[in-house]
Amino acid sequence: MSKGRLEAFSDGVLAIIITIMVLELVPPHDNDLSALSPLIPKFLSYVLSFVFLAIYWNNHHHLWQVVERVNGSILWANMHLLFWLSLIPFATGWMGENHFSTIPVALYGTVLWLSGLAYYVMVLALMKHHSKNSVLAAAVSNNTKERWSLYIYTAAILLAFVSTRIALALYVIVTIMWLVPDRRIESKITK
Repeated sequence: MSKGRLEAFSDGVLAIIITIMVLELVPPHDNDLSALSPLIPKFLSYVLSFVFLAIYWNNHHHLWQVVERVNGSILWANMHLLFWLSLIPFATGWMGENHFSTIPVALYGTVLWLSGLAYYVMVLALMKHHSKNSVLAAAVSNNTKERWSLYIYTAAILLAFVSTRIALALYVIVTIMWLVPDRRIESKITK
């Protein structure tokens, strides 16, 4: 089975997700700068989510450079990832609309956690379908970063009920951890 269609479909879905998010940023009717002030929480939520989705797109792109073939399990694992990523606009909008209040921040973290888990499941499905000597297996066998991301998201979700600022800071920390595309894959591609 060709991997090209899966990559193209995933790219399209991510582009639509980002488009939906930006459409949530409704311009104010007034024409002075003070009219933008109420939009700050929405804009900050959008920026965080845009970077988050850009990281997923980047790492998805790098990952698929070393994938040789796909099967039905991999297709479903990728759809599982896209499902959770498709909830990002809702969680982003709710969090921004409610000025980072507890439940929306916790829900946002839950969507991040489930997206991270889905990516991890997709990688496991890919590794199961490739040999232990494949470039893919060599590139993604160390999953420390993925596990730490899930641990931090778990802590952030729970801490959202104590302090949303701490939860948001932890979401940003995970985002920073992933800003650089997966060097494990880059190093295997360049060899």
